[in-house]
Amino acid sequence: MAFLILAPEMPDTAGLWRAKKSPGVTMLAADGSVVTQRGAFNSTMVGIVEMPPHLPLAIIATEDRRFYGHFGMDIIGLSRAMVANVKAGDVVQGGSTITQQLAKNLFLTPERTVLRKARELLLALWLEARLTKDEILTLYMNRVYLGAGAYGVEAASQRYFGKSARRVNLQEAALLAGLLKAPSRYAPTNNIKRSRDRAAQVLANMVAAGYLTKAQAITAKKMPARLARHSRTKGVRYFADWIQERLPALIGNHNNEDLIVFTTMSPKVQYIAESALETTLKRHGKLRNVAQGALVTVAPDGAVRAMVGGRSYSQSQFNRAVQAHRQPGSAFKPFVYLAALEAGLYPGDKVKDSPVSVEGWKPRNFKNKFAGNVTLTRALAQSINTVAVKVSERVGRNQVIATAHRLGITSPIASQPALALGASEVTLLELTAAYAPFANGGYAIVPHGIVEIRTRAGRMLYRRNGSSLGRVIETRNLRHMNSMLSETLVTGTGRAALLGDRAAAGKTGTSQKYRDCWFVGYTANLVTGVWLGNDDDTPTKRVTGGQLPASIWKSFMQRASIEHLPRAIPTGSGDATVASNSQEIPDQDEGVNFNRFINGIKGILSEIAKGSAASSFGGDKDLDQENSD
Repeated sequence: MAFLILAPEMPDTAGLWRAKKSPGVTMLAADGSVVTQRGAFNSTMVGIVEMPPHLPLAIIATEDRRFYGHFGMDIIGLSRAMVANVKAGDVVQGGSTITQQLAKNLFLTPERTVLRKARELLLALWLEARLTKDEILTLYMNRVYLGAGAYGVEAASQRYFGKSARRVNLQEAALLAGLLKAPSRYAPTNNIKRSRDRAAQVLANMVAAGYLTKAQAITAKKMPARLARHSRTKGVRYFADWIQERLPALIGNHNNEDLIVFTTMSPKVQYIAESALETTLKRHGKLRNVAQGALVTVAPDGAVRAMVGGRSYSQSQFNRAVQAHRQPGSAFKPFVYLAALEAGLYPGDKVKDSPVSVEGWKPRNFKNKFAGNVTLTRALAQSINTVAVKVSERVGRNQVIATAHRLGITSPIASQPALALGASEVTLLELTAAYAPFANGGYAIVPHGIVEIRTRAGRMLYRRNGSSLGRVIETRNLRHMNSMLSETLVTGTGRAALLGDRAAAGKTGTSQKYRDCWFVGYTANLVTGVWLGNDDDTPTKRVTGGQLPASIWKSFMQRASIEHLPRAIPTGSGDATVASNSQEIPDQDEGVNFNRFINGIKGILSEIAKGSAASSFGGDKDLDQENSD
């Protein structure tokens, strides 16, 4: 009677072997290695006869040493647990058998009530009456949660060790068995030391159960389990989050199928990026009051090779490479000068570096000095604020905004006097992507991390087609901009980023009060952006983009580019241009900006006619505002 009242409706035992699908996502790097696995993975059922003996024995020794001798409830174990709990005044031991745990996992909720415990026991007796011990153990090992989204020993072995549970060694088996006590707490991806300490306890349990000798356990402890390379990567979870967020837009909701996502990330480049950022922050962060940083690097076609969204994903999942909107400072100036070139100016044209006032706003230079007449090249290289503002006002703010958006800035840009000095906030990823046209021959790109998506069964759901957004910089202007931005690394504010014999270009950026420090630069192979600052927007101790960010950029680029031969940056005049998935982009009419050129000239003539050129290029008002770098 109690059984009929307490137990739920009993399913057909044949249905127990049909695992309920709980889909997951496997992300593969560009080299085919596993980046990460997410979601609740269920793998092919692996029988205990297929496993090495030490795997089931490790679980039995730790979870239910009398498994093969009891009838579903271990009276001795339950009594021992009750005594221990009474003495401790708390629940310090559990008395559930493997069969009871399986019953709970299959049929019940995690709630802790007397009624649920009674049902668990009755269901355990029912399972024992209908299944063999080996079948119960097989079901348990293939259904139990083992952390990091992995259900069952096969999924967990693939997740942590990159191989089947059929091939785990003794140390790996002990680690897996140790996860059962608290999967999230002991998951090696969260704390490898804690996981190994728990595995050592499992080995001791196996000795106590007579499954190992002391000598075997000692030998195993000296050589603890090691994780597959992808599991040891720290910052890759920022990239994985970014990828995960993009899946619904590409394939909709495929809730019933496990997915394999082929990404653009390079594990080697990712490791170099994490190392370059952390090494500098560990050495200088506290002294210079810089707590956080981010780095993103893309190929000239927009493929994201590495993304570091912060110093520690475990401490903060906020991705500063894609979620943080910060003022770029002078790193925005290339769009100002490109707009000027498109309006008919040349790198050698001179503008007077002198005080200027726009709508009552008076920008100042970094050192509060003026250099007189300077070329546009020098003004950009040395990040002269007054000249950038004068150029922006002459060309027209709307033209500057249009240029920035055309190259890849997607955030709103306000038409304000401080536009030229990077007053509108952007993300590191979009700013880096907007520099890509300078590196690839003049083509706008969409930063992307997904190449292909398939179901685990092999069905194609998405494949990225080779395409760009078209040419956005004319050949002449591209050649001039590359020359000007290269000069920044030779004689300008970016000298700390100079790469020697490798052609490189870029721009520093520092927002007001040294709150945000940037360096964005490129070679023919990579476009990389670095940001440093504090999450609470507090100022750093006078850190500029030409200091720590530039040194991080140089350290990263030197190591990340070592496999690429130095070559010139494409200028769009017959040399390499951007392509995605190795598909060529046809040449386009280089007169696409002709109307913009004519309109720019008309605008300049109109300003001169109104007598405003003097105030834009030679004003002598007082200064009361600083935007450093």
